[in-house]
Amino acid sequence: MSGQFMLIDGMPVEINGEKNILELIRKAGIELPTFCYYSELSVYGACRLCVIENQWGGIEASCSTPPKAGMEIYTNTPRLRKYRKMILELILANHCRDCTTCEKNGDCKLQELAMRFGINQVRFKNSKKEVPLDTSSRAIVRDESKCILCGDCVRMCDEMQNIGAIDFAHRGTNMRISTAFHKPISESKCVSCGQCAAVCPTGAIVVKNDTQAIWNVISDPETKVIVQIAPAVRVGIDQSLGEENGHNVMGKIIAALRRMGFDEIFDTTTGADLTVLEEANELLERIERKDTLPLFTSCCPAWVKYVENNHPELISQVSSCRSPMEMFGAVLKEHYSHSRRKVIVVAVMPCTAKKEEAARDELKRDGIPDVDYVLTTRELIQMVKESGIVFNELEPEAVDMPFGVSSGAGVIFGVTGGVTEAVIRRLADDKSTTSLRSIAFNGVRGMAGVKEAEIPFGENYLKVAIVSGLKNAEDLIIAMKSGEKHYDFVEVMACPTGCVGGAGQPFARNEEKAIRGKGLYEADRLSSIKRSEENPLIMSLYSGVLKGKVHQLLHVDYIGKE
Repeated sequence: MSGQFMLIDGMPVEINGEKNILELIRKAGIELPTFCYYSELSVYGACRLCVIENQWGGIEASCSTPPKAGMEIYTNTPRLRKYRKMILELILANHCRDCTTCEKNGDCKLQELAMRFGINQVRFKNSKKEVPLDTSSRAIVRDESKCILCGDCVRMCDEMQNIGAIDFAHRGTNMRISTAFHKPISESKCVSCGQCAAVCPTGAIVVKNDTQAIWNVISDPETKVIVQIAPAVRVGIDQSLGEENGHNVMGKIIAALRRMGFDEIFDTTTGADLTVLEEANELLERIERKDTLPLFTSCCPAWVKYVENNHPELISQVSSCRSPMEMFGAVLKEHYSHSRRKVIVVAVMPCTAKKEEAARDELKRDGIPDVDYVLTTRELIQMVKESGIVFNELEPEAVDMPFGVSSGAGVIFGVTGGVTEAVIRRLADDKSTTSLRSIAFNGVRGMAGVKEAEIPFGENYLKVAIVSGLKNAEDLIIAMKSGEKHYDFVEVMACPTGCVGGAGQPFARNEEKAIRGKGLYEADRLSSIKRSEENPLIMSLYSGVLKGKVHQLLHVDYIGKE
């Protein structure tokens, strides 16, 4: 037998670059329980659920122990089972146990592990103090009574997003996760990206739920409820509705929304097509005027908020374009402005920061928001279940007219690099199929946190960068300010891998997010319209609803922008 091996429960498993024993165990088809381990975050080793026993009877945390050839370990001894049950009991003894009314009920890691290990009673008195909910954010809700101090939210906020809005405070039995000076989360540096809620294994941080408000407006006969669906949502419906992650189920989503009672259903890719044209024009104008470059994208509201908080000097370089959701919301409100019924626009998004964006004063006209409510993919799933709709048995349906035409360029907005590729398609002189294929392989695709490309542009090249994850964005800004890097165009998405990995989507590991991205590229391949400027609907909008109102409806002046 060649190569390096470890014995795991008596079975030889080859070591092939795994950074810890836990990864090797999972490769062997054994799912050890964990609360605090994510491959993209630093190893914390606090929960101790992943402990293994070595051949000498020693106990080690598999997440923080590197594999070595010849090691012999055991993952399921009586001693280990006893330890894990005790750990879970102690956590439950200091945890709110109102599971049936918890937002995470049915999707809680603690609940799942308690069931897995057969814990049907807790021998210890519940010592958790009641703490008021922090509902100050429009995006997330914090409930300290459900926190198990795993530290996942702290490391995500610091290591991946470079924000540090929350951290450990105090010591011993008084330890808690808190903002600075225990202020409400809305008064911290939080940008509402929601990635803390995405990795929280319990209900300590959850996405704010607006489903009841939507049911109320749907039930109001005096209200016309219009809904738009973001590109990433169509590949974000998972096994909870009987679908396979990454499958494009846009047609079924439309069918479900119709059954729920929405009056008009549209695709946010229409707004994405508008964004491509406006952003490409803005870039061209900057180049012609020799304005300061790069131009940063403005589709991601968490990124915009990050710039406002941390780099206000760069606000003038952030595109003045509204996000696709806001552009389309403004168009919808304008188009239906003469309706006899009150018009409400709902957006189904993969993103929690969109809830905050919709409420921004700059994106209101006469004090009225262009997007009234934002639902995440998770909330959509909840509404489908609440309706009793058997989702996987639905027959796919099409979006409504007059906004029923969109391009493949708009669809790929949902994955990191998609905005840049769509803009490149618009700017490219060569509109042939061969050129389209070459754009796809020039470095803009892929799930890497930072990508760079040089695109032929006239007699020169456009230098572009694509970033996902705000820590990567910060590193890029530092490199640009030092003169080490120079770009003409920079796409930034706060969520790693882009909107397919948004905090409003069902939780997915990186490989599962990549599958979602492939689903969007497949939808692009099947689209008969590949470029935004080729969409006949967009041209009719410019000569109709948008005539004389392009800046008012499609652009925004952010706070502090000159």
